[in-house]
Amino acid sequence: MNRPSYLALSDADWRERIERARSLLSPCRLCPRGCGVDRLGGERGVCRAGATAEVSSSNAHHGEEPPISGHQGSGAIFFTLCNLRCVFCQNYPISHLGHGEPASSGELAAMMRRLEARGCHNINFVTPTPMMPFIVEATALAAARGLTIPLVYNCGGYESLEALAVLDGIVDVYLPDMKYDDNEAARRLSNAPDYVERNRAAVREMQRQVGELVVDEEGIAVRGLIVRHLVLPHGLAGSRGVLEFIAREVSPRTAVSLMSQYFPAHRAFEREEVSRRITAAEYQEAVAALEELGLEEGWTQEK
Repeated sequence: MNRPSYLALSDADWRERIERARSLLSPCRLCPRGCGVDRLGGERGVCRAGATAEVSSSNAHHGEEPPISGHQGSGAIFFTLCNLRCVFCQNYPISHLGHGEPASSGELAAMMRRLEARGCHNINFVTPTPMMPFIVEATALAAARGLTIPLVYNCGGYESLEALAVLDGIVDVYLPDMKYDDNEAARRLSNAPDYVERNRAAVREMQRQVGELVVDEEGIAVRGLIVRHLVLPHGLAGSRGVLEFIAREVSPRTAVSLMSQYFPAHRAFEREEVSRRITAAEYQEAVAALEELGLEEGWTQEK
């Protein structure tokens, strides 16, 4: 039986992780922006997150990749706010406007246990980066109360290595985006002018921590890395470059979820370059690169 790695942590280990995680809040350096605000003192930075977790919803989610959703759903906890400012954000009421409610670490732990009791295959932290210290605290409580299912860190891929180091041995499955192969596109569309370097360093570290995807006898993820890449109009995501990096510098056996579901949302209609859906030809070009590079693990979508 594959046991989640966090179950091996002692009480002393948890105290040390919680202390390290909370130290990243003041001055805040949870993500590569390193905006340095005193979140514990009431300040809010670029992402607008504060001194407590904020949650939009928690429920069984059946729309993730097959090893994540399985047949009983993924226990998704959607956090508000985000450290990226994507003009095309498809969850902007949550990620930009902050639609949600504060939740203590005890309340988060209770959510996790309820999702496990419903039969969910895992706990899926969605947009967790600004809330990471509260997630660590809540996981320690939930583990003490009997939580035994894997943890999925479902993030935008704009992560700091210092924060990821705290999560080593806690997170079982990393599910990051790799959004861009070009920093100028990342600057214009996500206000992240150093996205490529930061994202690639983060994905390398995630791979080091959890390795390639491992599934159980029912095909449910128990450990490993799944990379998501959303194809954008006009080749703005640089799909071939992203896929080449994965194949050559991460692992050709990396599970890749190549997504065709882009649609203009939030402020995308203000930018001509992202104001339409992708074409079938644009998506097939990315699929062809995937196949050419020998990335055989993962999923494509219909277009």
